[in-house]
Formats: sequence, C-alpha cells, structure tokens
Amino acid sequence: MSAADAHQEASTALEGEHMAAAILGLSLSSPLVIGSGLLTDQERNIRRLLAAGAGAVVTKTIHPAPPRSGNERLSRLPTGMLNSTMYSHRSVEEWCTMLRGFDRDGLPVIASIHADSPEELGILADRITESGCRALELGISCMNEEDGLEDTAERVSAYAAAVRARTPLPFSVKLAAGEGTAVRAAAAAGAGADAITLSDTIAGLAVDPDTGQVQLGGVYGYSGPGIKPLVLAEIYELRRSGMTIPVMGGGGVQAARDVVEYLSVGADVVQIYTALHKNMHNTFAAIHRTTQSWLHVHDTSVKELVGRSVSGKPHDTALSGAQRKERTCATAP
Repeated sequence: MSAADAHQEASTALEGEHMAAAILGLSLSSPLVIGSGLLTDQERNIRRLLAAGAGAVVTKTIHPAPPRSGNERLSRLPTGMLNSTMYSHRSVEEWCTMLRGFDRDGLPVIASIHADSPEELGILADRITESGCRALELGISCMNEEDGLEDTAERVSAYAAAVRARTPLPFSVKLAAGEGTAVRAAAAAGAGADAITLSDTIAGLAVDPDTGQVQLGGVYGYSGPGIKPLVLAEIYELRRSGMTIPVMGGGGVQAARDVVEYLSVGADVVQIYTALHKNMHNTFAAIHRTTQSWLHVHDTSVKELVGRSVSGKPHDTALSGAQRKERTCATAP
C-alpha cells in the first residue's frame, strides 16, 4: 500500500468514526436513517439506500390486513407534502422473506409494523421476530385511516405493552408531534419501548384557491420542512425535561444543517424521508456527503453533537475561522 493510499484509508476510517451512531441495539455507519414510506416498500430501494451510506432503513409499515382504499396519493406543497398513504400491500409472508434476506446479508433494516388491535400487533411482532429482523418501529400513529387518529397515552401504552409481551426485539414507537407528546412518549417508555420516533406526519390540508376544492379530498398527513421547527421544539423540550429515552428525530430534513440541528437538540439519529421523493438517490447522496463534510470542517462527531443545545455547551469547536475555511476547501469537490 502506498503512503497516499494509507493516508486515504486512515482518513476514511476517521470519517467513519465521526459518522458512527447507534439506535435500537444497532451500530450504524451513519446517523442517517431512511424513514418509513412508499419509497421503502421495495427491496431494491432499501438495498441501494443502504449501499449509499444510510445507517438503517425503516420499511413501509407492514400490516396483517391493510385497508384496500386504493386512494393513496401525494400532493406537493411549497413547504412539504401531503399524503394519503397508509400501509404496505405486501403480505406479511412476503415481508418475512425479504427480512430474512436482509438479515442474511447483515443489513440494518428496521421493520415498521401496525395492526388493528394491540393483540394483533403483538402477534405480528412475534412473526417478524422469527424472520431474523433485529429491530422494530411501531407505526401506530398514521392519521390517514378512515376515522383519523385521536392518539392518547393509554392507546400508546396498550400497543407498546402488547409488543413487549411478545418479542425481545428492541422497538421504537413512532409518535406524531402535537398535544401531549411528552405524556405519550412517557407512556411508550413505561410500556417497554426502547426508543421513540418523532415525528410521524401531522394533520394538514390544502385548498385550490381557484375552485375552493380541498386537495386529496380531506385532512391527511403533512410532512416536510414546515414541521421541522415544531419537531425540534418537541425533542428539545423532552430533553430539557430530563427524558432520556433514545430518539429517532425527523421531519423536513433536506440538508446537513437539518441533520445537525436534530442531533443538537437531542435526537440520537435522524430520519430522512420527504426530501427523497425528489431525485431519491442523488438527494440522499448529497445529504450524506455534506453531513460528512460538516463534521470534518467542524472537527466533531455525531456523538459530540447529540444534545449539545440542551447541555448548554454548544460545540462551536476550537477551530479558528481560518482553520475552518482550510478544512472546507480541503473537502470541497
């Protein structure tokens, strides 16, 4: 190995250490986790995103009896996206086959699951456990079901407890930011959850100004940059209140700065989704590359960033402006 190759290998190893993160018992190569949705309903997408540097991928939500509404649509807004999507239409058996393949290849894939009752979700968790999948996310907060969603701490606790009773796998409970988030998060933790995911989509509506027609025909899930300040505030307040349960934070992540903000307020890893609906692979590659560069320029790591805004010790680094500029130039393409 030449000296140049040795230097490159050492630099790559160091950057790998800077990007390393962990959640749900998984050691991740990066803090960037692909959130659950239409894009993660396909094995090909999951494998390509992991190969591109995603720390983990959360599958589209697996449901033993998904509603067959056939009315799943997206509507882009200037500040994000409305969607009326719900659960994967693939069978549980098809997903188990896919998950066994991911496990065989050592890929960090988190299965998102939901069912019509806590008991059914516990049974589903048991089946997914047998596939070799190593972690779960409970996608119990989708507000696109026919009757909408009125989430409560009691409901969250019932679903989490039912899963905890049927599987030893670590799991996260996905919650929607909003009223009572802290109480629902505490309910999840109290029922045995190992992490929470914040946030699922929140209720949104768009109207055609010319016709007055409601887009998508009603109130559906809203995601994207518009919800980021709300989710940041929720995570920040959870941490300030002393809640220590690990958090997968997400909502409106489009660039490295968004990743850094989520880590700073106390998220352990960061989920990315809505932005990937435009040029998925190029968009993810840009977020991954610029996050690596940001850490290099600021001479820090994911581990050092997590919670720095709450601890009162912002990591503005000891680098001078000149040193930072030098590092920026060195990492510029």
